[in-house]
This record gives sequence, structure tokens and C-alpha cells, in this order.
Amino acid sequence: MTSPQTDLVVEWRGRERYAGTWQRQLELHEKRRGGACPDTLVLVEHEPVITLGRQGDLANLLLSEELLAARGVDFHRVERGGDITFHGPGQLVGYPIISLKDRGLSVRELMRGLEEALIRTVAEYGITAGRQEGLTGVWRGDEKLAALGVAVKNGISFHGFALNVATDLDYFSLIVPCGITDKRVASISTVTGRAVAVDEVRTPAARHLAQVFGYGGIVGM
Repeated sequence: MTSPQTDLVVEWRGRERYAGTWQRQLELHEKRRGGACPDTLVLVEHEPVITLGRQGDLANLLLSEELLAARGVDFHRVERGGDITFHGPGQLVGYPIISLKDRGLSVRELMRGLEEALIRTVAEYGITAGRQEGLTGVWRGDEKLAALGVAVKNGISFHGFALNVATDLDYFSLIVPCGITDKRVASISTVTGRAVAVDEVRTPAARHLAQVFGYGGIVGM
């Protein structure tokens, strides 16, 4: 049995359309499964895109794919868990490519750890957030700050989380976010009342994730 790696590798891809990052995830997942790369956290700020998870209900998409395309919003059906969500500018999206066996993690522990890392991240901006019983994600009361949806194949995780930093929340009117009708969506910027850049948040988010999962630190960025 190999010893767990000391540091978490972080790959920042800047602003990128979803398809390119999705392909990168699959490449890293295959390499990690074969032992050709260490655990890696891919961070990105996407161009506008709506994704539907494997248990998702297409009825939660409130606009046709053709009309989405006309508005410059991509659409993809993907293999993660969860329902439907939006990614776009002003949002920090993270894809942890992690060997659950090497970290001694269950899928549930992975999810709870991602939530904890994001709770700690928003706390740096004076936001007290937590969990909602029976729901995934990071919440401030009835306002959702971050959505989670992962996939695990051959013991390696991919897909991950989306934290609203300064996202245009009007995009969420195109969907029923995560299939939940009685909650709202918020961002770090709407809660704090000041403009916060994704570039400002990515380092603390990676640092907290590394700490939660027991890495010594982060390399890359």
C-alpha cells in the first residue's frame, strides 16, 4: 500500500468552457487510477453552462436547449450525482480527482468534507454558513451558497463543487436549481455587499480543502 501524498496538487485553469474542463477531468481520472498522477484539485471559472446530473429531471430545465444556445449558455448531461445546476462567470468550480482508498474516505465523507471546506472558506468573508438537513451543499439559512455533485469510478472521485462568489444569479431563473423550489440562491458578494473576485477565493478554498482531507499543503495554482 502506498503512503498518502503529503500535498494536494492544484490546477487552476482560469476561465474556460465546460467541455474542455470535463475532458481534463477524465484525463486526470484515468491517470490517477493508473497511478500516473497524484490527487489533484482542478479549479476553474466556467463560461455559462447548465449541467444535468445522472439522476436529474429534465423538467427542471425551464428553457429549451435551443433557446439556451441562443443566450450563449451551453448544456451538458453529465455523470455526476445530483440534479441540475448552473456554472458561470463569478463562480469558483472545483473538481477533486482523489483516490478515496488512499485517503481512507467514503463517498459520504468526501461530500461532508467538501462542504466543510467551503463553510470554512466563506467564514473568511464573515459569513456563517452550514448544512441543511437532507440537502447537500452549503447554506446560509435558506440561501444556497454552494452546490455539490460528485461521481466516483474505480475508487477515484471527479466532478465536485460550485461556490457562488460574484455570480449573476439571474441565470438560476433558467432552472429549478437542484430541483429545489422553496430555497434561494446567494453568493459571497450578495451576502457581504461587496464585489469579491473568484481569483481572490480560489487559494483559501484550496487551502481549506487540503486541510480538511489531511494533506500537508497545496502545490501548483
